Amino acid sequence: MTSGQFKPVPQILMELPPAEQEKLHSGVMALVRHLQWTDAVQLTMLVMGSEALQERLLALLVGYVTKELQAEVQYGD
Repeated sequence: MTSGQFKPVPQILMELPPAEQEKLHSGVMALVRHLQWTDAVQLTMLVMGSEALQERLLALLVGYVTKELQAEVQYGD
């Protein structure tokens, strides 16, 4: 997707077409649907308090970027 150029994942996500954003949104919602939350702050607290949920969300995001967008994910310091 980036032709050898580095782009941060948030930038890639913001540049996705609406249909692709919806696809990713559906995947994330499937993971957090069972949680009891009413707003983004509460959802963030729940996610940050669960290492298992963080790992599942990260795996979903990395899988989406690598499979759907055929981009390489590199972890940095």
